[in-house]
Amino acid sequence: MRSTWLTTRMPNQPDPRPTPPLRGSERETLRAFLDYHRATLALKCEGLSDDDLRRRSVPSSTLSLLGLVRHLAEVERAWFRRVINAEDVPLVWSADGDYQVAYDASTATRAEAFAAWEAEVEHSRRIERQAASLDVTGYEPRSGEHVSLRLVMLHLIHEYARHNGHADLLREGVDGTVGV
Repeated sequence: MRSTWLTTRMPNQPDPRPTPPLRGSERETLRAFLDYHRATLALKCEGLSDDDLRRRSVPSSTLSLLGLVRHLAEVERAWFRRVINAEDVPLVWSADGDYQVAYDASTATRAEAFAAWEAEVEHSRRIERQAASLDVTGYEPRSGEHVSLRLVMLHLIHEYARHNGHADLLREGVDGTVGV
């Protein structure tokens, strides 16, 4: 089962990721960069089997492309639904709040991981669109502080960018594909 984010691309096709605006509002720019990084993660996983997506970076690590997808589903859920929207929802794979647990995707499937991730991305988009401004705040229990939607969006851009770097190396290790 292929994700709705994934498309088969021919060589030399234009980049399918959203292009952040050069002169957009703060909100438009944050939204576009977050969606750009979400799409980058999907591209890194494009065309791979479940076994390929579960392949670990090194034997001593649980890090895999599928693990990154699961981890980022948890991150989206935690920051948008639990912090900004104050929803009382449990984490899916990280019951004790240890987000590293989601990396262990040794029995996961593309269908399961991408369904969870895409659902969380849609929840996040809905919450962001419904927020009156980037100054809307939610309570973040680890710090014991209230944080703004602006901070959450910037944090997720950082989180995706960092993990997309990991995804670059993981994908290259699977089939030699580099770039994107």
